[in-house]
Amino acid sequence: MTATPPVIQSDPDILGGVPVFVGTRVPVRTLLDYLEAGEPLSEFLEDFPSVTREQAAAVVRLAGDVLVAHARSA
Repeated sequence: MTATPPVIQSDPDILGGVPVFVGTRVPVRTLLDYLEAGEPLSEFLEDFPSVTREQAAAVVRLAGDVLVAHARSA
């Protein structure tokens, strides 16, 4: 089984440790804010070209997995 490369990193030297997309200075929270505001993923990707579609999709999947796991444990 192949390990999936990380898509989120938190480094005190990058934006004070705010979780960002690996290889960028784009906070993950920014993607979530766009989606919460009803903006399409394509708009986010256009505004932040250093984030790949694959990275953004992986974060959305991860957020969904966390939410489902949390709901099941409640």
